[in-house]
Amino acid sequence: MEEQMDLTDFSAGAQYIAGRLTEGTGTEPFQVVNPADGSVVQQVRLASTGDVDTAVAAAKAAFPEWSRATPGARSEALLKLAAILGERAEEFARTESAQTGKPIKLATEFDVPGTVDNTAFFAGAARNLEGKAAGEYSGDHTSYVRREAIGVVGSISPWNYPLQMAAWKILPAIAAGNTIVLKPAELTPLTSLMFARACTEAGIPDGVVNVVTGAGRPAGEHLISHPDVAMVSFTGSTPVGKRVAELATATVKRTHLELGGKAPFVVFDDADLEAAVHGAAAASLINSGQDCTAATRAYVQRPLYEAFVAGVAELFAAIRLGNPLNPQTDLGPLVSYTHRDRVAGFVERARGYGATIVTGGQAPDTGHDGTDLTRGAYYRPTLITGVAQDSEVVQGEIFGPVLVVLPFESDDEGLRLANDTPYGLAASAWTTDVHRSLRATREIAAGCVWVNDHIPIISEMPHGGYKSSGYGKDMSQYSLDEYTQVKHVMFDTTAVARKDWHRTIFGDR
Repeated sequence: MEEQMDLTDFSAGAQYIAGRLTEGTGTEPFQVVNPADGSVVQQVRLASTGDVDTAVAAAKAAFPEWSRATPGARSEALLKLAAILGERAEEFARTESAQTGKPIKLATEFDVPGTVDNTAFFAGAARNLEGKAAGEYSGDHTSYVRREAIGVVGSISPWNYPLQMAAWKILPAIAAGNTIVLKPAELTPLTSLMFARACTEAGIPDGVVNVVTGAGRPAGEHLISHPDVAMVSFTGSTPVGKRVAELATATVKRTHLELGGKAPFVVFDDADLEAAVHGAAAASLINSGQDCTAATRAYVQRPLYEAFVAGVAELFAAIRLGNPLNPQTDLGPLVSYTHRDRVAGFVERARGYGATIVTGGQAPDTGHDGTDLTRGAYYRPTLITGVAQDSEVVQGEIFGPVLVVLPFESDDEGLRLANDTPYGLAASAWTTDVHRSLRATREIAAGCVWVNDHIPIISEMPHGGYKSSGYGKDMSQYSLDEYTQVKHVMFDTTAVARKDWHRTIFGDR
């Protein structure tokens, strides 16, 4: 029986390059902190630009062999990876909870199984790269399309879903035959490193999947700008995404950007009120609101407005904050004290310009289980009303457990307000009228529009935004369009030396 790696042992370092853990050569040690209590989960040494160069070189060296591997061989490795992830699910869930503070029930029932399913999906997708049927489109030639890997992909993933986002970056890239250097957020690198080590255990060759744990500057910017990186994929805030695009443009790299969101939650007057209330609480508080698709702006048609606010306030007040490892805990801390203070700043400024804080609006002292929450980066679920459409809490990405509710009168107004932000990642419409739902899904400018639900994602369907939420798709077969180049191949079928079209250039007919 093969001996398993200890995926959680980072004693050799926090860089995973060419199939091995190594120490970073950056000058400063960095502490990965559990935001639930401030304890140090792991101390790491961050990557320098030299470490990035080493990782890119490893990926470049691995590319020829991996890109020529058969789809079946890549699929087999990914199937084995899915099995390993499933077998080690508890290790992944506990590590994910420790570095992010998210409740163990969310890590166990959402993050890890979603990643396992995504891996199994791309094992199948690796064998199904699609193209136009070969044929004689000109009459005198046979044409067909090749889908080819791009090369070394430089990817940067965020801290809110470290494991899932590592998978969303790595899986389509390598399924299509690319190699990758992933830079996870330095706050939460551990499950990305575990994922890369599992890739090696699954038989994926050294250098195909590399992880550099470093700060955005210098490691991230050096990766994006590296001349041997052919493509950049980034998930994070819109301001940083603009910087990524700027750097990538200098070397004409392909870019894939999944950026910020400010998802509207539109409740029409014929909606099932109970469903909408429960949906709003779940959709706004998932992962402590640190989700780019989370419901952040609820627009409720006037007849249901007061009952909706009352219902959501009641649910918010009953949410159980506590020790993330307690299976009964509903809401964990925000990812850091700095981020908690940023979220609180949005709420305090809203209070200052006259908003009504219906519930929440402060950090808690004690959890439902008696846990001292003052040591952690906790913030109560917060419901805000009485603000204008152009206010900061309506337009800005708060990225915390905060829901703003505004009323609307007509359907036209509700849909106009839903589209009235720079973002367009996700949205939902709540109605029992099929015509209203069809209109909402057609007119709301977002990459995903749910009807009578908000948040569920599946591996078979794409995820990606409109407008300032970026471009390109994660998950699904569509993501392989991002990670492949399309090549047209054309064969002459006539064996005629003097072709008729030559006469347009020289000679007579």
